Amino acid sequence: MTFDMGPALLFCPGDRPGRFGTALERADAVIIDLEDAVAPTAKEAARQALMASRLDPLRTIVRVNPVGSDEFEHDLLALSATEYTTVMLSKVTAGSQAVALAGYQVIALCETAAGVLAAPHIAAEPNVVALMWGAEDLVASLGGTTSRHPDGRFRDIARYARASVQLAAGAQGKAAIDTVHLVIDDLDGLLAEATDAVASGFAATACIHPAQVGVIRAAYRPTHAEVERAHAIVEASKGTHGVFVYDGRMIDSPVLRQAEALLRREHHTEPGSTSDSSPGA
Repeated sequence: MTFDMGPALLFCPGDRPGRFGTALERADAVIIDLEDAVAPTAKEAARQALMASRLDPLRTIVRVNPVGSDEFEHDLLALSATEYTTVMLSKVTAGSQAVALAGYQVIALCETAAGVLAAPHIAAEPNVVALMWGAEDLVASLGGTTSRHPDGRFRDIARYARASVQLAAGAQGKAAIDTVHLVIDDLDGLLAEATDAVASGFAATACIHPAQVGVIRAAYRPTHAEVERAHAIVEASKGTHGVFVYDGRMIDSPVLRQAEALLRREHHTEPGSTSDSSPGA
């Protein structure tokens, strides 16, 4: 099992079914949220909306409440009445919690101190296809007040968690998903973070508003020159054994794998596959 949905994943509250389809049109995948985006009094309505929805299962993720919570079993029952098979599990703190979702592809949210420290064990579970980290829940679990400095930069504890979760995912050959940027109109800040995410090897970035989708896709989309060079490197590698020289630069296995990764990214970020700027979800 692999994560293969494209780079821009858009959250949509589970109790807003009128926005499900719009969100999916705008982004590479929609995350129907049954957890934090839904008030306790609206949880059942959200589950009913989930069961009534008919979205593309290959581009739909359902975020459920944490294992052991009062809502989890109800979420699981609703999920079983749908065709959706990719589940984002909130506040995962142990690999064994993924077992409760046997039969589903799990995106595990490591968003507490315990979850970040357990990330290597969580990533090792067979049905876990990706790890995502969360900044605000993490800081709250530590008794803090904000994950960012006044200028918008992540505090060191958040940067450490981000790197730890990505390394844990990569060590098991799983995808890493970068967290949301909560300031919706700070598109420059989002672009800087998404650009860093793709350069660092994240597979996707989650977002909370359709206006953020185009920025994320632009960050992940390779330039024409980058694509041409990557194609040329891959072509030049055929028939070679080990290290070779292309355009005056030594090309070894890591550089070749980077070129191949860039070409895979091109496939997911072709212009025109989504609307990049329309609001509404």
